[in-house]
Amino acid sequence: MKNTLEVKAQGDREILVTRAFDAPRELVYEAYTRPELLKRWLGAFAGWSLDVCDMNLVVGGAYRWLWRKEGGGEMGISGVYREVSPPARIVCTEKFDESWYQGEALVTVDFLERGAGTSTLQLTLRYESEAARDGVLKSPMETGLAASYDALERVVTA
Repeated sequence: MKNTLEVKAQGDREILVTRAFDAPRELVYEAYTRPELLKRWLGAFAGWSLDVCDMNLVVGGAYRWLWRKEGGGEMGISGVYREVSPPARIVCTEKFDESWYQGEALVTVDFLERGAGTSTLQLTLRYESEAARDGVLKSPMETGLAASYDALERVVTA
């Protein structure tokens, strides 16, 4: 299901991202929550690899992800899970080590069943300010999400 990614501003502080998949939501949820599968698709392109993928997927549990780029460079992110409802929803905080936007974001991931073995992932990112949200929208975030979700499609349809 290539070219199904949609990224748009919602309200004054949110970004809404949707992406359809040719797989049931249970498989998409599993690929989103199992470290060995996340390492195969999340930000793993253009010389980057997800080398640290620690997750305690329970309410109040923390996660820590660290990407490394061939030839040097790192990008880390961490947060705390606020809601875990398999296979329907995950809500967590998000803070980058070297934050490129002010504050912390609240991330809600909904896994929506669409029937006939298809599903839609709906990602809502809520920032502390409109300026932070607008800065993210101007970043290459959409390009990175598109590449990651295309790789996720390959993982769930393999």
